[in-house]
Amino acid sequence: MSTQFSDMGIGKELLDALAELHITEATGVQEKVIPIIAQGRHILFQSETGTGKTFAYLLPLLQKMATEENPRKSVRLLIASPTLELASQIRNQVKLISGIKCALCIGGSPLSRQIEALKGKPEIVIGGPARLLELIHLKKLKTEGIAALVLDEADRLLSPELRDATEGLIERLPEKIQLIGNSATVSAYTRSILLASRKEADIELVELPAEDILRKKISHWAIFAERRDKIDTLRSFINAVKPAKLLVFTARSDQIENIVSKLRWKNIDCAGLSAKTDKKERKAAFDRFKGGKIPILVTTDLASRGLDIPGITHVVQMDLPEESDFFIHRAGRTGRAGQTGINCVIGDALEMQRYAALEKKLHLTVYPKMLYKGQLTEPQGITEAAAPQASRKRER
Repeated sequence: MSTQFSDMGIGKELLDALAELHITEATGVQEKVIPIIAQGRHILFQSETGTGKTFAYLLPLLQKMATEENPRKSVRLLIASPTLELASQIRNQVKLISGIKCALCIGGSPLSRQIEALKGKPEIVIGGPARLLELIHLKKLKTEGIAALVLDEADRLLSPELRDATEGLIERLPEKIQLIGNSATVSAYTRSILLASRKEADIELVELPAEDILRKKISHWAIFAERRDKIDTLRSFINAVKPAKLLVFTARSDQIENIVSKLRWKNIDCAGLSAKTDKKERKAAFDRFKGGKIPILVTTDLASRGLDIPGITHVVQMDLPEESDFFIHRAGRTGRAGQTGINCVIGDALEMQRYAALEKKLHLTVYPKMLYKGQLTEPQGITEAAAPQASRKRER
């Protein structure tokens, strides 16, 4: 039986805002997590992509902020995010359901402008851990009124490139602050760091059973291509499939411009997004793709974690990542919110071998495909109905 938000202590204003978004019933992660956060307890929770993790922490925190007095309008909620895109998305989620003032503080933007934004008395501050820590050190971001710290995509925040800043941020805040961490995958290292930051008995660990979105909602395809032919194969794939909304991943940021330019040369409308892209250009490309103004976005793993872009019908991976977690996060950009989607790997011989191993490890069924005379077909007469049997033969 589905749980209604009205049964979980969520007030009328938030309920009305959710109703306008046609959201009335809690997802599994929301049902488990909202009561724990509402009680003010520390929590680290893990749930698959597309299961509603952002609202799982936002709803109880916003409800608490709406009912508690804050006469000085001090910052009460701090949300750390690993990327500009995810931080912007979280801010947009806040704006969809609440009028509580929030500020975005992210690296790469003028510090002076963010200091001015903080003078405007926001009650929620969202940003990268390094910039948040810098503002605290400069005494521009006051910590005494902060009631909760959220680490959105905690695994990414505690990856080698962000670890020092995130740990520094946790250490700089008073221990009394409620600590909330979430991720689609939670490593043993992330658990150890967060448990060490608080008394272990005080942190609730919640791991939601897999809803099996990766297998039940997403079809997995494989197209063989030599490395030098991959972009031409991608172009042929796009012309054959005509995806409504396609997210293309490459591990190499220096390949994004190459892929985009070659697609545009063939009159395929697309945009590129990487960490090296100018912040304004990144935001413009992301917003155009999310809003449906362009059908194809080419990016690195920058965009594979945490982002909820509605309506992605297809994901193409131009290489197979070394870690299965990255494969899962990439694929998980489609098949969200009850929809189905296609995840396709365009790989060379070595990548196809690794894909077969990953298929077995994740208990997937991968359907081999080929492009022939402008059409996407099954090689050697293998149909999707017969693919599981063919897959088992390959495993032998």
